[in-house]
Amino acid sequence: MSRIVLAPQVREDFDRIFDFLFEHAPEYASLRIQAIISAIDVLQTSPQIGRPAAFGQRELIISTGASGYLALYRYDPPTDTVRVLAVRSQRERDYRGKGTRP
Repeated sequence: MSRIVLAPQVREDFDRIFDFLFEHAPEYASLRIQAIISAIDVLQTSPQIGRPAAFGQRELIISTGASGYLALYRYDPPTDTVRVLAVRSQRERDYRGKGTRP
């Protein structure tokens, strides 16, 4: 099983997503974050499941009903490590923060 490491800015991504959801649908905010984390866990057994992205990175598409999220990550086969770099809503234009480039 691959090891999953979350970059520090992923915490900020989860906070931003939670705050938005809590403002618009507070009853689903925690459940939605849990669903995103569960989806990321699939990378333990299928680290190359995401679609190819720029700079040798990959994007995991996370469907959650009518909307969805993207997790940007890099897989390092020699260490069998998945490093999640960022998480965003599919409706957001781009990933926020730093660390999404090599």
